Amino acid sequence: MKSMEVRVPHSLTTEEVRRRLDEAVVRARTDYSDKVGAIEATWRPDGSLALALDVVGMSIDSEVEVLAEELVVRLQVPGMAGLFAGRIRSGIEERLGGLLGGPQV
Repeated sequence: MKSMEVRVPHSLTTEEVRRRLDEAVVRARTDYSDKVGAIEATWRPDGSLALALDVVGMSIDSEVEVLAEELVVRLQVPGMAGLFAGRIRSGIEERLGGLLGGPQV
């Protein structure tokens, strides 16, 4: 397993970040159901979001910590997926940056 950490800045309230993340998980379950297995998402008592999913037969566990000015995404990816660490990192930055970048209603 390879550990990765990605930091994505934001200027939203914690409640708004959580709302947007919840909506994104619901959308991802629908939009990527043909590519990704079950997506498990659970808010922990410490305020972090635990995510687990299967992509192309590989299990990926991650945690999203919601801080006042940034999200910290920590993930464990199987060895083979580590070859794509740059793509994974840029994908997370792009998706979360778009999700958290502007006002959404």
